Amino acid sequence: MFLTLTSTQVHFCYRKKRWNYAFDEIIELGLIRKKKNYFLLNATFIAVTAIAYYCMIFTKMTDLYYIIPALLAYTVLIILRLHNPAEFDYYVFVRDCYEKEIIVKIKNKDKNNMGKQIDEFFNHQFERMTMQTA
Repeated sequence: MFLTLTSTQVHFCYRKKRWNYAFDEIIELGLIRKKKNYFLLNATFIAVTAIAYYCMIFTKMTDLYYIIPALLAYTVLIILRLHNPAEFDYYVFVRDCYEKEIIVKIKNKDKNNMGKQIDEFFNHQFERMTMQTA
């Protein structure tokens, strides 16, 4: 359990990150997903393609000796790109009434559990609000 709900407080503990808030202090709580950046891999792919085209058009290499290194480079780049199946990085975002923001990066495998616990927080908060108005 990453989020622990008591009657008046919310406790968060994930790896070394810990915080405690009262229910009334939390304005926003949620999961944020950010797409990973593959700029270096894409730039390397473009560079390998440019070098292969340069060798094909402007040099007099016989028997296409540039093809094998280019194919090996493409293979390594594709393996690096597809090695990690997670397309997104996930973060838990908390904003309190004092305008302080806490952003904690979480692992992809913990995303579903964290989402369920945040839903429990919202259900508990809704029940507290309905008890106050009733």
